[in-house]
Amino acid sequence: MSWISVLLLGLAMSTDAFAAALAKGAGLRKPKLTDAMRIGLVFGVVEAATPVIGWLIGTAASRYVEAWDHWIAFILLGGLGLHMLWRAWTGDGDEEPGVPARSGIVGLALTGLATSIDAMAVGVGLAFVNTPIWIIAMVIGACTFTMVSIGIMLGHLVGRLVGKWAEALGGLILIAVGAAVLYEHLSAA
Repeated sequence: MSWISVLLLGLAMSTDAFAAALAKGAGLRKPKLTDAMRIGLVFGVVEAATPVIGWLIGTAASRYVEAWDHWIAFILLGGLGLHMLWRAWTGDGDEEPGVPARSGIVGLALTGLATSIDAMAVGVGLAFVNTPIWIIAMVIGACTFTMVSIGIMLGHLVGRLVGKWAEALGGLILIAVGAAVLYEHLSAA
């Protein structure tokens, strides 16, 4: 996987958390940078851990599907991307748990987990294409930390509208990364 693909994947995985941070920031009068960074850190750690968990699950199954691994990664990434696009345009998922009114560490971690299930599925897909999961997890965590911190600070200015567009952009990026993985493996064969 190229560095551009890894960075785009990190940004795509952070869009759900960014949307949740915008919603949380919209409910705050004047968010402090320290609060935004604390929330970003919790989300970033959770978001970095979930693809590793998915990768471990995928690695256990990879030897059984080695001949089709690039297709599995393409289908998982593309499917997740299409799902994110669908949720962004239909509004489905508005009922999903957002950042809780109380910003305790457990509440934030649970919200971070709710917004990072897609990263776990991406980890499963990446196990089939022999990628450096630890680097990818760190990039996803760093992107999420940054995007959530920014989202909290911007939330009171832009509200929920941008969250839908961020999720749609994340979906498009996932589809592009999935297509790049498929192209790289098919062109190398």
